[in-house]
Amino acid sequence: MHDTSKHTNRLIHETSPYLLQHAYNPVDWYPWGEEALARAKDEQKPILLSIGYSACHWCHVMERESFENEEIAAVMNDLFINIKVDREERPDLDEIYMNAIQIMTRQGGWPMTVFLTPDLKPFYGGTYYPPTDRYGRPGFPKVMHAVAEAFNDQNVQVLQQADEITDRLTQMGNVVDPHPHELTEQLLQNAFQHYRSQFDSHHGGFGNVPKFPPSMGLPFLLRYWHHSGNANALEMVELTLEKMARGGLYDQLGGGFHRYSTDAHWLVPHFEKMLYDNAQLVVAYFEAYQATQKLFYRDIAVETLDYVLREMYDAENGGFYSTQDADSEGVEGKFFVWEPNDVEDIIGEENAEIFCEYYDITPQGNFEGENILHVQTQPDIFARKLQMDVGELEALLADGRQKLFEEREKRIKPGLDDKILTSWNGIMIRGMAMGYQLTGKPEYLEACVKSAEFVLTTLSQENGLLLRTYRAGKSHLNAYLEDYAYFIAGLIALYEASFEPRWLTEAERLAHLMIDQFGDEAGEGFFFTGKSHETLIVQSKSAYDGATPSGASMAIHSLLRLAKHLDNPEFHDKAVETLLLYFHQMEGMPSGSGQLLCELAFLLSTPKEIAIVGEKGDAKTDAMLEALHGIYLPNKIVGLSESPDGQTLPLLMNKPQIDNTATVYVCEDYVCQTPKADVAAFLELLK
Repeated sequence: MHDTSKHTNRLIHETSPYLLQHAYNPVDWYPWGEEALARAKDEQKPILLSIGYSACHWCHVMERESFENEEIAAVMNDLFINIKVDREERPDLDEIYMNAIQIMTRQGGWPMTVFLTPDLKPFYGGTYYPPTDRYGRPGFPKVMHAVAEAFNDQNVQVLQQADEITDRLTQMGNVVDPHPHELTEQLLQNAFQHYRSQFDSHHGGFGNVPKFPPSMGLPFLLRYWHHSGNANALEMVELTLEKMARGGLYDQLGGGFHRYSTDAHWLVPHFEKMLYDNAQLVVAYFEAYQATQKLFYRDIAVETLDYVLREMYDAENGGFYSTQDADSEGVEGKFFVWEPNDVEDIIGEENAEIFCEYYDITPQGNFEGENILHVQTQPDIFARKLQMDVGELEALLADGRQKLFEEREKRIKPGLDDKILTSWNGIMIRGMAMGYQLTGKPEYLEACVKSAEFVLTTLSQENGLLLRTYRAGKSHLNAYLEDYAYFIAGLIALYEASFEPRWLTEAERLAHLMIDQFGDEAGEGFFFTGKSHETLIVQSKSAYDGATPSGASMAIHSLLRLAKHLDNPEFHDKAVETLLLYFHQMEGMPSGSGQLLCELAFLLSTPKEIAIVGEKGDAKTDAMLEALHGIYLPNKIVGLSESPDGQTLPLLMNKPQIDNTATVYVCEDYVCQTPKADVAAFLELLK
């Protein structure tokens, strides 16, 4: 806890939990803004820009070691204007200066420490610096003295270097390619081969340690399997989903996924839980369930949604929180780990033996002498080994999990970053909407509706533009491309779950605003920041799908679907133009283009346009929707009309019922097959 008797700095007036964590540091911190930037210019002093986020373990370490240290803080205050930024609030600054760090050091990460000239151009930087020389890294005070000395004594060279880095940042933002390209299936095949070459056939996942959940790669591979029939693509998806969900990456007691695994077999995670990971993985698990009909995948998705509603949702106002910390009581993972004696005390000796063997809970431990629950053997094989009935085993395990969960609830929980971000709410609405479609649980739909209402009221300005972030009664910061793109995608998903036309109307309004605010006038895709933003050193135009999809790829996602729902060629053309812009990225960097590739698959298929004419809640209508949501059909849009008269949505116009009963129309490229009033005949059409 902070010693509140100490003086505070300017961060005390901020709403970001990450910035507030630093409000009691002896560092003379500024938030990013006019006051700090003007002072740097007036005094011609370099800026020390420190960027991180509240769930970041090494950010906490650097704060404890350096920013709370009076002597180190004195050096910072003497030599620099110090600015603290929450990357989740300001992804624009994070992207520009992270690119700069990668140009300078060929690596990146958080906390990010970057030194800027008074006109905001980066000239030196890195990530975590220890307080004294160690880990092969120079101590932070030594770095600061060297940087300040270079800035003062070799100013011409420093400014020249800053200009060169800024030029390279500008080039990175300029993605226009003078050569015409064609979007063909070759790009999908090429991406599949790339994923196959990176695949870990023992443990699932792609690439080396640390291992991140491939939230967009898996949906791409499912689409590739569906499109090409290549069984290998489905095998990669299944092994990865299985291993992640049985590993320590997944919270076996409380549901939900941690950020990433520090080892190859998904055992020891970095324990923070991010809203966006869980939102995207829910979609991947539900889609795998649709593709394979294996209940295990659906169960994991449902447990994850239930975790989000329990821990990450403002039930009173609506809106989903951002992250849960890795640390509790200052120790990483403390909340999540167990010792065998504890388990025995809680669930009884007889059951504890089986439970501990199943979840690999041992006296020596698997993580710093304690145990992270994970599953090494599938339940049916484990039951056979014990000569037990599998149902009996699963009941014993479920009972043990429930008891341990209830005991764990008494522990001190990890810190919660309870700010509500428009973009991340958009992807969670999409996950919850899919949950409602597949389970019919009303609480999922209710959470979607409340979250959408929250963004449209509390995170909207009078001129209709969106804001980025809300916390403690205050909404602020203009929204970025990703906020519009993700939220529009959420509204489309909410329409397809609830069939309330107002959500499509809002999506259409925001799509026009998005094109107006962020579209490049030269007809080349979208900028990261919009017309209403402050001017930064470069205006970037990224489509990199990293831990979250890029704003550009989700803009394509939203526009392609709205174009079909609303019969709007302008939206379609803008989406295709943007996709073409990233031809080389999809070709050369498929693993950083997962969402783009999903959108390319949508474009190249002829998406099914499905119009159901029937009463909501009518048994026949429900049976049709259940049949539709029960199968894997990723490239589709769905509309429902309760009365064929007075319809304004193009998809639903002039489509009467057959024999006054629920009727479904399946169309492609606006050409419809014979309507069906029978569920089996409808499913046959979809095949």
